[in-house]
Amino acid sequence: MTRYSRITGTGSHLPPRRLTNDDMVAMLAPRGVETSDQWIIERTGIKARHFAADGVFASDMGAQAALEALKSAGCEAHDIDLIVVATSTPDMVFPSTAAIIQHKLGVAGCPAFDVQAVCSGFVYALTVADAMIRTGSAHKALVIGTEVFSRLLNFNDRTTCVLFGDGAGAVVLEASETPGILASDLHADGKHAGILCVPGHVSGGEILGDPLLKMDGQAVFKLAVGVLEDAARTVLAKAGRSDADIDWLIPHQANIRIMQGTAKKLKLPLDKLVVTVDEHGNTSAASIPLALDHAVRTGKIKRGDTLMLEGVGGGFTWGAVLLDF
Repeated sequence: MTRYSRITGTGSHLPPRRLTNDDMVAMLAPRGVETSDQWIIERTGIKARHFAADGVFASDMGAQAALEALKSAGCEAHDIDLIVVATSTPDMVFPSTAAIIQHKLGVAGCPAFDVQAVCSGFVYALTVADAMIRTGSAHKALVIGTEVFSRLLNFNDRTTCVLFGDGAGAVVLEASETPGILASDLHADGKHAGILCVPGHVSGGEILGDPLLKMDGQAVFKLAVGVLEDAARTVLAKAGRSDADIDWLIPHQANIRIMQGTAKKLKLPLDKLVVTVDEHGNTSAASIPLALDHAVRTGKIKRGDTLMLEGVGGGFTWGAVLLDF
């Protein structure tokens, strides 16, 4: 009997502190940084984002999203035999954020590890968990994307500091006799590392380099639309499906123009595009599961729908997953 994996529950968490574009304008003005609600919306589609409070970490938000996903799937934390966490903002250098979340969920014993592929992280993590379930290494997995990007931002750079936010999303992925995840496609090209990075590290108790986010927005935009279309077409071909089979496109929520551009290349009407970037900005590895959970809980996505998930991020990394929900 062929073994597959299916998503059986979704969950998400956003920090209570919500900052509108006008809030950001007021926060940045004393620094001499000029921006406006209109400037941000026209270029990105973002209207608000959430920032975590001091003392709240990626593991805290990830655990909350995981609890919501477990509830949605009708299972308990002790039922889980694999935890994969996608994050670029871990609680500490080590141990993994996944191990810390495991402890916060009150369980122990199952493998728990992090995946670092920045904004493509959730697609990478989902692909890894799917492979482990298909081979029998796991039966029921928690796949989590969680980020506190607000702590990497340079609030003197209006081209980046207004784009990002904090949050977490999670799914329960279970072994199944019927296909759920149909195909995946992952890539990376390190020659583009410099266009989106945080070029700092810890050495000898000090931070070396620059620990704040750097991005060449135009270079990222040019790369993103092309590679996302290629990855989407590859997974459709692997699954024996076509553009017309996609019920919902759930891309990484970074920029509405990139998202709409990808939908148009796939000949999808924009009403098949799941958009939450307006309310939580770019939450990196958390953005796809956040958008997925929102669409499920608002009744957009229903059982049996075919979903295309895709992300692109620093590395440069990119990838896509096609699944039947």
